[in-house]
This record gives sequence, C-alpha cells and structure tokens, in this order.
Amino acid sequence: MEATIVTILALLFLSFVALGTYAAVKVVKAAKRGVDRTIDQARRTVEDTTLRAKSFGQLGAAAELARLRLALRTSMRATQDALQAGAVEDASLRESLDLFARLSAHGRELDEDLKRLEREPDKAYVAGQLPALTERTERITDSADALRRAARDRARRFAEDDLETLSAQIDVEAGALRHWTTTERTGTGTAGTAAPDPAWYEAAPGTADQGARRPGTAEGPQALTAPEPRPAAYPWEKTARPESSAG
Repeated sequence: MEATIVTILALLFLSFVALGTYAAVKVVKAAKRGVDRTIDQARRTVEDTTLRAKSFGQLGAAAELARLRLALRTSMRATQDALQAGAVEDASLRESLDLFARLSAHGRELDEDLKRLEREPDKAYVAGQLPALTERTERITDSADALRRAARDRARRFAEDDLETLSAQIDVEAGALRHWTTTERTGTGTAGTAAPDPAWYEAAPGTADQGARRPGTAEGPQALTAPEPRPAAYPWEKTARPESSAG
C-alpha cells in the first residue's frame, strides 16, 4: 500500500515538473518571438532612415536607387498591413493575401537587385540599368497599391452598407416609439362623457387621486380625508391609487 502511494506521488511530481517545463519553454519561445519582432522592426526603421537619407543627401544613380528601394518597401509594407488587418473580418481578402505573397516574391527579388547595384562600382552601368529598374518598381508598387486601395474601398463600402441598414432600422423603431394611441372610455352613472386620463398618467405621490379636479373633467365631490398612499416597495413599483370612499 505504501509503495503504491509513493508511486502515485512520484508520478504527480513528474507531471508537475513536465507541465512546468512545458510552460517555461512556451514563455521563452514567446519572449524570443517578441524580441525578434522588436529587432526586425528596429532594423527596418534603421534601413528606411538610411535610404531616406541617401535619397536626399546624394546625387545621381545612388540617390535614385535609394528612392526606388524606399518606394518599394513603403508600398509593400502598407499593403501587407492593410490586407492582414482586413482579412481578420473579411475572409474574401485571404485570396488577396495569396496574390500579395506572389507579388512579394517579385518585390524581394527587385530589392536584392537594387541592393547589389548599390555596391556596383561602375556608375555608368548602374545608370544604364535604372530605366528598367524604375519600370519594375512602378509595376510592383502599382499592383500593391491597387490591392491596398481595393481592400480599403471594400471595407468602407461594407461600413456604409451597415450604417445605411442600421439607420433604416432606427427610423422604423423611432416611428414605432412615436405611435401611441389612447383608448377612449365612456363614463357610467354621470350626465356626460369625460375625456380619459392618458395611459401614462400617474397621480403624484402624497396627493389624492379620486375626487381631484383634473384638466378636462367636471368638478367632483372632495373627500374629507384622503388615506395616505401605500409606499412603493421598489423604485420601479407604481404608487397605488387610494380607494374611493363611495360604498
């Protein structure tokens, strides 16, 4: 019996150790991914700043290469962010993400070509390659811009359609809330017919209801003493009307 208990405790201990190790590994991996993302973002920021400085601070082919790389990176990054954010709520954009992945392959190839030319010592050769590189860059960025703008137009159109539907529903509800009717009641035992009180009318707390003169009604007999109204048990409970003294 004691050996069985010891075995069970040992198994529980090993299970806790395994779970703790697994959790620690997950935490370390998550932290590593966070650090990698931070490093990648910092590297991209430095590269963008460097390219921007080259495009403004240099002349000739070097400045043009930096301008092309910066335009390519800016367009592709903006499109990627827009498509990934939109695909969370719109599954139709997943096909657009597949197309963008194929476009990204061409973009990376172009960026590598531009970086190699930055290290090319023959400036005349670089200048001769610039027209073709400019055309490639414009074709890729135009395609990326088209995807991004289409995704934003689609999201804006969905938002406008939803707002239009919501406004129509609110108009219908507002009309229903304004449509109230008062049921006319005919008095008995009196010489004439008195206009009924509105359905939403309630006597003010602490005042007598029966026998009081209301707008549009004839003068009625006044009770000598009116019983105190029963206090409401809950805030939403209406004050009970005092009973008439007539037998």
